[in-house]
Amino acid sequence: MQTTPHSDLLRPEHSFHPSTLDKISDPVLEAQQIELWIKRDDQLHPIISGNKWRKLKFILNHALELGSDTLISMGGFYSNHLHALAYAGKELGLKTIGLIRGEQPQDLNPTLEDCRNWGMELRFVSRSDYRRLRQYREPFDLPGIRPGQYWLPEGGAQSLALHGVAELVEEIDIPFDVLCLPCGTGTTLAGCITALDGAKTALGFAALKNADFLTRDVERLLPKPYTNWQINQNYHCGGFAKTTPELLEFIRTFELIQRIPLEPVYTGKMLYGLYDMIAKGEFTPGLRIIAVHTGGLQGRRGFNVI
Repeated sequence: MQTTPHSDLLRPEHSFHPSTLDKISDPVLEAQQIELWIKRDDQLHPIISGNKWRKLKFILNHALELGSDTLISMGGFYSNHLHALAYAGKELGLKTIGLIRGEQPQDLNPTLEDCRNWGMELRFVSRSDYRRLRQYREPFDLPGIRPGQYWLPEGGAQSLALHGVAELVEEIDIPFDVLCLPCGTGTTLAGCITALDGAKTALGFAALKNADFLTRDVERLLPKPYTNWQINQNYHCGGFAKTTPELLEFIRTFELIQRIPLEPVYTGKMLYGLYDMIAKGEFTPGLRIIAVHTGGLQGRRGFNVI
């Protein structure tokens, strides 16, 4: 499925850039005879980078084709999804409403401050109400939705998102054995599994604690059953947006040596876990692994990773 976004997001001053593949050199990899490449989706756009744009691309087209004037979605205090949606709404001239998990803080963090400055209306909802919102998955499922309003589930987890994610896999022009990526809602993983269509192995790394539900959510998004994937839940580092000294030290060292910026919410945790698995010999020697940098570098703010 190939279409051109009906948006001003591609005007020169906000142009998108190709996502490169960077080969990683490291003694840990050499010792285990593993070849690691990073798909640099953080390079796609200075704000709507990585899987955020991949997932939103066809959803935004659909909303515009329907004549929608308001985008409504949900997320936490550090939501890359809401951050990208608020900016996209501003660029497209659409109203945006963000339903935020938890009580309104006295001061907004940088992520929510950006959302508000880009015109997003922030509505804070209880954690119990937030959980109930997860049952509404289609554009007009949300109770009380009005004409012109378009609902996006958490993380953009709907079938249209898979088409944009599939383009990520299509861009990989070298043979590989394993595709690794971080998981929040599992939508990006589902899109990659669909694009692989039974070939290769897809390995997700859960960014949150108690993520057993992710397997069910990924299965729900898949057009048919696949067996060539799994989700590792061992490297959440205490929960969503939680860190450990070991994770932060890994990120600092990786950035110093590889010159690739990371954030500690998604991609940092994935690479931390992947390196640990490689060092422990959990991959067969000779494998070529591609890890997806899903962007979201705005999530560095508020964490001591420098």
